[in-house]
Amino acid sequence: MADLVYPPVIAVVKGVWKYLGFKFDFQGEHNVPRKGGAILAINHTSYLDFALAGTAALPAKRYVRFMAKKEIFDNKIAGPLMRGMHHINVDRSNGSASFVAALRALKSGEIIGIFPEGTISTSFEIKGLKSGAVRLAIGAGVPVIPTIVWGGQRVYTKGVKPSFKRANTPVTVSFGEPISYTRDTDIEDAEKHLREVMIEMLRNVQENYPDSHVGQRWAPARLGGTAPAPLN
Repeated sequence: MADLVYPPVIAVVKGVWKYLGFKFDFQGEHNVPRKGGAILAINHTSYLDFALAGTAALPAKRYVRFMAKKEIFDNKIAGPLMRGMHHINVDRSNGSASFVAALRALKSGEIIGIFPEGTISTSFEIKGLKSGAVRLAIGAGVPVIPTIVWGGQRVYTKGVKPSFKRANTPVTVSFGEPISYTRDTDIEDAEKHLREVMIEMLRNVQENYPDSHVGQRWAPARLGGTAPAPLN
């Protein structure tokens, strides 16, 4: 498919990252396939996670097509951009249509980005996962790549006033080893395993993060931060 909108949007996004002074640490880039379909199963801590994960996939020369809620596509400014970048509209009242669209994209060799927690985790821990990523992977015969983004919540997250000051914020994006499934995979077991992998990856990223989490609103209580306790 022609990508006329994605390149200029990337240029703008890179300009924003430069303005904010983000210090990126991309890990496991070799796990992003250079061709063929795959699913990025991404944790969700900030409104920047789409762009951060997409930026980290660029060294592999891949554009990520994200599954995003219908409200974003309905926006007069964001909607045309989302459609121009061939992201996938998720209408929760008609989930089958978005599932079919994602399945079609995967089978044509695209990388699809999914936030299996469904919404931003205000505790900054991994919430319970929905089964869409695993079901899509099985249906399309593609791997799931567990992906962790950490640092974006310091700038713009749910329930906290955004701060777009230049702060030289460290941002980590880590791609885990691809997980493959078969037609007889137990969905519930696979979902549980994926969550366990993402939890382990998140904790590894946090352990090696250069800034202290203690006393920070953007950090989970488990690490001495002041974020709300997990709801599940």
